[in-house]
Amino acid sequence: MGSGHLIDPELVEGLSLLPTLDFSGVDIVQVRALLAMGWGTVPEVEVPGVESSWLTVPGPAGAPDVRVAVHRPVAAAGPLPAILHIHGGGYVIGEPGIADIANRMLVAELGCAIYSVDYRLAPETAHPGPVEDCFAALSYVAANAAALGVDARRIGVMGESAGGGLAAALALLARDRGGPKLAFQHLIYPMLDDRTCTAEDPHPFTGEFVWTAVQNRYGWGALLGQAPGGAGISPYAAAGRAEDLSGLPPSFIAVGALDLFLEEDLDYARRLTRAGVPVELHVYPGAYHGFHFAGDAAVTRAANRDSLEALRRGLAG
Repeated sequence: MGSGHLIDPELVEGLSLLPTLDFSGVDIVQVRALLAMGWGTVPEVEVPGVESSWLTVPGPAGAPDVRVAVHRPVAAAGPLPAILHIHGGGYVIGEPGIADIANRMLVAELGCAIYSVDYRLAPETAHPGPVEDCFAALSYVAANAAALGVDARRIGVMGESAGGGLAAALALLARDRGGPKLAFQHLIYPMLDDRTCTAEDPHPFTGEFVWTAVQNRYGWGALLGQAPGGAGISPYAAAGRAEDLSGLPPSFIAVGALDLFLEEDLDYARRLTRAGVPVELHVYPGAYHGFHFAGDAAVTRAANRDSLEALRRGLAG
C-alpha cells in the first residue's frame, strides 16, 4: 500500500511543485543546469530593509576559496546575531540562491545576518570537502565577527535536507575542534544517516514522494564515494553515525511524517535528549519531504511559525 492516502489534502497540489528527480543514467551536471534554469525563472523578490551581497572566504587547506551569500538588515544597530545557512539538495545539487527569498524574509523578521554557504557538491567533491567548506565559512564569520558586525556569542547553524545533515555534521566538527561555539543547530528534515539506505525493515509509509530511497542511495553514494551503509563512515559525513552527542548546542528538528528521513531524525532527537542536549522536535502529519514549498497549507504555516519562533529564541542568546 502506498502513502498517498496519508498526505494532508492541502499538500497534494504542492507535489506538482516538487517533481521527483531521477538521477539514474543522467549527467548530474546537466541536472544542475536544468534546475538552475528553472530557478532562474523565479522572479527576483526585493525585501525592504534587507541588503544582499557575496563574501569570499579562505577555503580549507589546499582547496578553493568558499563563496558565501550574505543577507543583512540595511540599518543595523550594534552587532547582529547570525545564522550560518546550508542549502539542501541531496549533497549533489543546489546552491544558496534557492533559499534567497526565504533567507531575506528571515533577516527582515528576525533582524539577524544570514551567511549561506556555496559549498562544493558531490560526486565531484566527496566527503570531507563539503563539510570542510562549511567549517571554513563558520570559522571566518566567527573569527571576523567584530569586522562583520556580528555578535560572536549568537551564531547558529541552520540547514534543510542535506543542508540539515551538513549543519549537524558541522556542529559535531565545531565541538570536536574546540570551536567556534554555536548558539543552536536548526535542522529541517535533515539527511543524517546513510544507513537508512540499507535498513532491513524500512518504514512502509515514508519516502514515496519527492526524495525516495533510490535518490537517497545516489546522494549518499556520491558524498561518501562508496556504497552507503558500510562500516567506518565518519560522523562528520553522516551525523547519525556519531556515538557521542554530548556538548552539542540546543537543537531544533522538524520533519514530515511521510518523509524518508522520519525515523533517522526521530532517533537523532532521541539520542540528543539522552546526551543532555535541549531538543525541540516537530513531526508534521501528512507532510512529505520539502512540503514547505506548499506555502498556503495550514501544516506549512504551522511549521514555518514553529521554525521562526525557535530561531527567534535561539538568536536571542
